[in-house]
Amino acid sequence: MATFTVATTYCTLSISSVSFLKIRRRFGSFLSPTKSKCSSFPTTLAVATQPPVSVHPSPSPNPNPKQVVLPSNESSESLLRIRHTCAHVMAMAVQKLYPDAKVTIGPWIENGFYYDFDMEPLTDKDLKRIKKEMDRIVGRNLPLIREEVSRDEAHKRIMALNEPYKLEILESIKEDPITIYHIGDEWWDLCAGPHVASTGNINKKAVELESIAGAYWRGDERKPMLQRIYGTAWETEEQLKVYLHFKEEAKRRDHRRLGQDLDLFSIQDDAGGGLVFWHPKGAIVRHIIEDFWKKIHMECGYDLLYTPHVAKADLWKISGHLDFYKENMYDQMSIEDELYQLRPMNCPYHILVYKRKLHSYRDFPIRVAELGTVYRYELSGSLHGLFRVRGFTQDDAHIFCLDEQIKDEIRGILNLTEEILLQFGFDKYEVNLSTRPEKAVGDDDIWEKATSALKDALDDKCWTYQIDDGGGAFYGPKIDIKIEDALGRKWQCSTIQVDFNLPQRFDITYVDSNAEKKRPIMIHRAVLGSLERFFGVLIEHYAGDFPLWLSPIQARVLPVTDAQLEYCNDVTNKLKICGIRAEVCHGERLPKLIRNAEKQKIPLMAVVGSKEVETETVTVRSRFGGELGTMSVDDFINRIKLATENPTSL
Repeated sequence: MATFTVATTYCTLSISSVSFLKIRRRFGSFLSPTKSKCSSFPTTLAVATQPPVSVHPSPSPNPNPKQVVLPSNESSESLLRIRHTCAHVMAMAVQKLYPDAKVTIGPWIENGFYYDFDMEPLTDKDLKRIKKEMDRIVGRNLPLIREEVSRDEAHKRIMALNEPYKLEILESIKEDPITIYHIGDEWWDLCAGPHVASTGNINKKAVELESIAGAYWRGDERKPMLQRIYGTAWETEEQLKVYLHFKEEAKRRDHRRLGQDLDLFSIQDDAGGGLVFWHPKGAIVRHIIEDFWKKIHMECGYDLLYTPHVAKADLWKISGHLDFYKENMYDQMSIEDELYQLRPMNCPYHILVYKRKLHSYRDFPIRVAELGTVYRYELSGSLHGLFRVRGFTQDDAHIFCLDEQIKDEIRGILNLTEEILLQFGFDKYEVNLSTRPEKAVGDDDIWEKATSALKDALDDKCWTYQIDDGGGAFYGPKIDIKIEDALGRKWQCSTIQVDFNLPQRFDITYVDSNAEKKRPIMIHRAVLGSLERFFGVLIEHYAGDFPLWLSPIQARVLPVTDAQLEYCNDVTNKLKICGIRAEVCHGERLPKLIRNAEKQKIPLMAVVGSKEVETETVTVRSRFGGELGTMSVDDFINRIKLATENPTSL
């Protein structure tokens, strides 16, 4: 037997270390994290999307295990070629086995490849047949041959094969000549490459067909539903084994499954896709996050706002959203001969609050923040749990400041961002600084000043970052921060953007020391990004085992028999009065009550039998630490309070 231990440069995954992940920061911290020094919280610039993994035998781990590094498409062109060719080989296999199947598109993706087919629904049994046929094609070592043909010739060949989707793809290709790739002389596809030289370059033992899913053509629910086959491909069999182990752990943490199992949230078909219902337990977690967010922002000098969810269409015309963002907005509605639209962003509202009065240079910086719900149109095929929704709440903030204040404000945002992310257990980041693109608004001087301010603030934090030359928005440079979860996956959450565009569009001004009107600098900023998406990341980061301060139910009181129920209710009420989220559960035998509490990931259980009633105590069990002993109710309360402030105290 082998265990797979993901190296700490990416994440930690072994029998013992998975347990550690469950316990690590289990109780959380309600103390403000200490300010970091340059060496305290290193950032990472991951290239690979999968973890470097070491493999060693159990139960006596090799102190110097062999490292099995999982490459990515970006780090290994040979892997990209293998995956792309696998998509073609799979399509060839499908059409050999199911001649009526129509092919559409088949790209490589992050961990492998997929291909969409217009055909009858497939089953897992079909996948096995397809994989066997793929293995035969690989074993024949057929060459991959590139051919360039005229558009008319490509059209003629596609018509001969009666492939309507390929005809549509051909019409979307703008460049001539048209490139075709052949597998031997038996099958071909429209494709620009790249591919391996021959099918024999694929290690068939490092390829696996993973799943079947429905997918609308072009992601449009009004178009035909296709059969999508997902596969994964690697260079070696060992890499495949490591990936499958990683995938199983990710599956165990899937927020969609845990959200249902733990009764945290749902998305109801009757209401519509991408619209989130927060259930009571999920709402508790959201309330805790929001309270913490509001408190720390007020401490940092932000004024909190609440603004409407709709506005006149004219506002979105001024902001430029109707010109550049219309496809992501919902249709306009007519109210008393005025056109209104749901907001896709909060920025224009905060500008209107700024414009309500004349400002002096002495007023700056002005910081406003809002947990503002926005609505964006997403194709149904792109919706994904809490990660891709149609209505979500952003932790938006906007800072209006003077040119010379940019650096200090950026530094303050970075400090606040770090403090908030550390509170939730995220201490590794991937940071990118994006600079001026070719087409941009604003003069060179202000771009240079703003970019230097962002760079200097990052340097002051001693954070490693990557510069994306020309990758900034047309309206200003920006910093993007991705957080790393317990599996080493990167999630885009925090962003800081300097904006020279909206202040100009809305003609916002202030009066300087010479009584002249000047235009302020505007900084957009989000730390968590969207509450929905961040909650999904939290669920997967902790595998549903939230730290004590964040757990919707912190303690469950369990009677040995119903004879102790009255005392259990008294204990629970006392816990609630002290601000501890507690509940009683009864009606089953104690072992089942304990199993149910563990299954629901309740961090603490207070067991009550006749002896505990007599001595006015409780016997405490931790979900991970086992028996913690018998103690008075007051002692139990004090320990919980201490544990929410110090994760090592209980």
